Amino acid sequence: MIKRQKGCNDIYGKEAKIWKYVDTVIDALMEKYNYNYIRTPIFEATELFHRGVGETTDIVSKESYDFVDKGGREVTLRPEGTAGVVRSYIENKMYGDPNQPVKVYYNGTMYRYERPQSGRDRELTQFGVEILGSDDPMSDAEVISLAVNLYKMLGLKEIKVNINSLGDTESRKAYREALINYFKPHIDSLCDDCRERFEKNPLRILDCKVDADNEVLKKAPKTLDYLNDESRDRFLKVQEYLEIMQIKYEINPNIVRGLDYYNHTVFEIEAKVDGFGSNNVIGAGGRYNGLVDQLGGPETPCVGFASGIGRIVMALELEKVKLPINDSVDLFLMYVNEDEKKYAAYLAQELRLAGFVVDTEYTDRALKGQFKQADRLNAKFTCVLNSEDLDNNEVKIKNNMTKEEEIISLDVLIYYLDEKLSSMDDECDCCDHDNCGDECHCGDECSCHDSEE
Repeated sequence: MIKRQKGCNDIYGKEAKIWKYVDTVIDALMEKYNYNYIRTPIFEATELFHRGVGETTDIVSKESYDFVDKGGREVTLRPEGTAGVVRSYIENKMYGDPNQPVKVYYNGTMYRYERPQSGRDRELTQFGVEILGSDDPMSDAEVISLAVNLYKMLGLKEIKVNINSLGDTESRKAYREALINYFKPHIDSLCDDCRERFEKNPLRILDCKVDADNEVLKKAPKTLDYLNDESRDRFLKVQEYLEIMQIKYEINPNIVRGLDYYNHTVFEIEAKVDGFGSNNVIGAGGRYNGLVDQLGGPETPCVGFASGIGRIVMALELEKVKLPINDSVDLFLMYVNEDEKKYAAYLAQELRLAGFVVDTEYTDRALKGQFKQADRLNAKFTCVLNSEDLDNNEVKIKNNMTKEEEIISLDVLIYYLDEKLSSMDDECDCCDHDNCGDECHCGDECSCHDSEE
C-alpha cells in the first residue's frame, strides 16, 4: 500500500470542516480590513529564497526543498509566503499602482524539510498578510491587531502579543558589533551551527533552538539598548497605536525572528492553550523595509504577518472551542423503486439550485438503511418519495427535530423548506444549550442567553 509522505497529512471529515471554517473567517476579516487575495506559485527560482529569506536561516540552509527541474533550472518549493509576494509585487510593477499601499493576503501550502512533530509538518498551510508601500508605524499596529482579532473571532481566549524592535540599518549594525564582541570569548560553548552563524550573521545565534537554554544566550545584549533615536521613537509610536487600538502587548527583547529580512518591529503572538507545549506561538511577523530593494525592486517599506492554519486548528481543538460549523443536510431524499429514484435525482437538482443542502441514496440500501444514513448526516428533514404521492403532485416531509410529518404540495415545497429552515436558524446552535454559561460565537441572539452575545 502506498502511504502519504512523512510530515504530510490528509485532512478530511470534521477536521476539514474546521479548516474550511477558519478559511471563511479569514476571508471575511480580510474583506473588513480591505486586503486583496494574492496567489503565487508553489515553486519559485531557488535564488528568490536564498537572496530573500537568507542563506544563514534554517529555512534555507536546512529545510528548503531544492531541486533541479527537467530544464536544468534550480527551483524550490516555497517555504514561506513573503518572498513570493515581493517577487510578484516587483514583477507585476504593483509599486506603480496609484492605489497605495498594496495590501494583500495569501492562504496556501508551504514546504519545509524538518523533523515532523506536533504542530510542525513538512507540508503546512500558512495564512499571511503583507502591506507593501507604507512606513507608517500605524500599519505595524494594524497588522498586529488583525492577527489578534482573527484569533479572538475564532474563539481563542488567552492571546499574548510580544513585540520588539531590531531598529534601522544603523541600529542593527551597532547591535551586530555588540553581539560579535560579546559572543567571541564564548564561541566554543556554542553549537556548530552557532559558530558558523557567528561569522555570517550573529543575530541568528539568538534564534538557536539547540542553545536556547544556554546562559550565554540569555545574557546576550538586547536590541533595544542599541536603537538610535529615530528607531526608538518609531517603536514608541507602534506601541502608542496598539494602545489606541486596545491591543494588549508585552515588550520582549529576546524576539529576533528567524528570517534575515526583518528590521524595526518584530512580534510573536502566543496562544495560552493547555497541551500546546512550550512552543505556543501561533503567529508572527514584522517589518522588512529592505527586501523589495534587495530583490531588484524600488526601495519599498513593508510589514507583514503569517500564521500556520494547522496550529490554529490545533489550538481550537485543544481549547474545545465550539464553532458554528454546519454538520448537517437540510433534506435527505429516500426512495424504493427506480421511478422514485429518478425523481429523487430531479428533485435534488432543483432544490440544490434553489440553495438547499440536499443528499440522497447512492448505494441501493433498503429503506431502513436509508433512514440510518439520514441520521448519520444529521438531516433536518427527510422525505420518502412515494409514487402515489408523486402522482398527486405531493411529497411527505418529516421534521427530524419535532418528528412531525406533513404532506406538502410540490408547488410550495421550496417555500415550505425555506420557512421551516429559517425558523431553525433563528435558534442558536453554536453553544451548548444544556450549559448556558458557554460563550456564544454566532453573533445572533440566542434564546438560552439573557442578552445578545
